[in-house]
Amino acid sequence: MNRKTMVLPAVVGLLAPVLAACGGSGSGSGGGDAIVVGTTDRFTVTKAAPAPLDPAYAYDVGTWNILRQTVQTLMIQPKGEGDPVPEAAQKCGFTDSGNERYACTLRDGLKFANGDKITAADVKYSIDRARAIKADSGVSALLNTIDTVETQGDNEVIFHLKTADATFPYKLSTPVAGIVNPDDYEKNKLRDGFDVDGSGPYTLSADVKDNAIVKATFTKNPNYKGTLKVNNSKVDMVSYDDASAMGSALDKGDIDVMTRTMSPDLIRKLSAGTNSSEDLVEMSGLEIRYLAFNTNAPSVKSKAVRQAMAQLINRGELVSKVYGTQADPLYSLVAAGVTGHSNSFFNKYGEPSVPKAKSLLIKAGINTPVKLTLHYTTDHYGSATAKEFQILQKQLNDSGLFDVSIQGAKWDDFVPAERKGEYDVWGMGWFPDFPDPDNYLAPFLDTDNFLKLPYKNSRIINTLIPDSRREADRIAAGDDLTTIQDIVADDVPILPLWQGKQYVAARDDVTGTAYALNSSSTLQLWELGRGTSN
Repeated sequence: MNRKTMVLPAVVGLLAPVLAACGGSGSGSGGGDAIVVGTTDRFTVTKAAPAPLDPAYAYDVGTWNILRQTVQTLMIQPKGEGDPVPEAAQKCGFTDSGNERYACTLRDGLKFANGDKITAADVKYSIDRARAIKADSGVSALLNTIDTVETQGDNEVIFHLKTADATFPYKLSTPVAGIVNPDDYEKNKLRDGFDVDGSGPYTLSADVKDNAIVKATFTKNPNYKGTLKVNNSKVDMVSYDDASAMGSALDKGDIDVMTRTMSPDLIRKLSAGTNSSEDLVEMSGLEIRYLAFNTNAPSVKSKAVRQAMAQLINRGELVSKVYGTQADPLYSLVAAGVTGHSNSFFNKYGEPSVPKAKSLLIKAGINTPVKLTLHYTTDHYGSATAKEFQILQKQLNDSGLFDVSIQGAKWDDFVPAERKGEYDVWGMGWFPDFPDPDNYLAPFLDTDNFLKLPYKNSRIINTLIPDSRREADRIAAGDDLTTIQDIVADDVPILPLWQGKQYVAARDDVTGTAYALNSSSTLQLWELGRGTSN
């Protein structure tokens, strides 16, 4: 096995892809055919989520990875990481010293894929539409610092903000700020089904069976104008039920590339380099996993119960038994490597300790064992999630202080139940919308938090988050960010568990795999091409 290392420039210092198992030639789909990408992400229309691909609704990494190929945004995160750069815009920037007025000038000649001209009015329509619909997915919270959107002529858009927001350029790079055609998207209603129309690098055609996409075909958009170089003419994305089936498809040559979500066993197999015609790209990632709490629920309403769980859970054991070298223990909501990260949970609780946890419960007058259920999704984050929750259950129950049961549910059932407040404790993953500490804090702790958590801390909401956003130099926001993390460690509305690496596997004649994912797990299909592996 040859091992090659390529280091990419990264603002957060994390992207360092490692390629393994390089070898001979081979192709799953032939030089002139579509590049075929496998995924375990499921794209399903349900009664609770009838419009999974509407930019005003979509808010998970899978659906965003479809929208990022098809719906253009004013700004985009650059190939090598760093601050966002103009995309549908030719230039954008704050025009005042207080970071409250942000103006963008559109590129000349912008068109939707159907040939319709794009104007500043379309941008305003798209942003105002997402804000007005305010879907229960919580995605519109990314736009909650906007006061009004103004247009000047056909090419200039001005955003007047309620308060200073140095992260606003990042927010304009997310799909909720995607530009949509008013002819295709009603002003006050989500667009049901799987139709997507935009001005991004690709158009989408979906093969649907039983209300789910089985194959998504991305075809190069001839009307696209932006910063991206599209290295292929067509990509097919095929959904698989699990990582094992996806891995077999790669071995057989049915697919050329696979991304989310590979199991630990599959990653270990690929790392071993047993198949010389397959490459594995390993990258440090910004994905985190955590437990969330309904702090109004009787079983976890007492802070002492949540603190006791934080005192008992052994992250090192959890990671080593389930994920090995593919993840690291995490002691804050903010991922390690991101500016402003602080190990607040370790600083407060130190190593796992049954006596310390018992003392917390006794002082609060909590009768033990505390009975509760941990909920997790069986099909969204990969097959290892079940084992992860079995270990969490054992750690808590072995203390004698808890009587924990675990319950899994499919994602399509899990999300509606979580949003309705049916779970007291549940496990989730977070793939950042953009690599800034604000995006690990505000989505969980601000007024419009996407989990609908009842936990509210007025100091965080009214002072610390707004103050941190005033600092264009994110290092200067460090004190406010650390304080937020320390409050979270004390109140424990969220309990961070681990931070994962990310992987792409590919047949060895596929190029661009080192850039197929950025640090925020954004799938960049335009980077993939055909060639000779080096």
